[in-house]
Amino acid sequence: MNVDNDLDQHLLRQFSCLGTTDKDDLVKQLQKLLAGSQLNEATATFFLDMNNWNLQAAICSYFDFESPFKFPCMALICDSTIGEGESVPPNTKFRKSWHVRNSGTEAWPAEICLQHTGGVQMGECTRVPVPSLGPKETAEISVDLTSPPINGVYQSKWRMMTSTGSYFGDIIWVIIAVNECGTLAVTQQLHQLSTSQSNDVQMC
Repeated sequence: MNVDNDLDQHLLRQFSCLGTTDKDDLVKQLQKLLAGSQLNEATATFFLDMNNWNLQAAICSYFDFESPFKFPCMALICDSTIGEGESVPPNTKFRKSWHVRNSGTEAWPAEICLQHTGGVQMGECTRVPVPSLGPKETAEISVDLTSPPINGVYQSKWRMMTSTGSYFGDIIWVIIAVNECGTLAVTQQLHQLSTSQSNDVQMC
């Protein structure tokens, strides 16, 4: 089997000398060896478990199954949140939205999602399904969140993720200011109300 040139052949020869049976350590080693492949912990665990936690076999399996697959591409176009820049009252539901584009040359595979990967978890939502986009197609994606209970500035990190657990595309940041006098939630509610009334008029 031909292994990518990026893989250190010297490290491959040392696999038999590693001798560790600690699964967490094996996951970290696999991630380190395949650092350029956007391999997260869940995917590394999958390939190791599939190969009875044999590091060399997991490397070979990864290249057998993943090398022909091109990671999807995603570009963040803009933050399209209604009321963007306004602060949010504590313990208040609000929505963040973004326009994104498939910046690659191939359609996204099925079961793409936007996944919370770090920072403050705002509410219970940590994963949002995303429609499959063709090349150069765009879509708006939204996440319903709840602001933290204490005033301050908070941020959380979100990434696009494939069904196999691989991250791709631009990082999406949620950065909010929490303040008792915040107006973001009210702004969004008023917008939703006016949009609903407008649709009612058109339907009549």
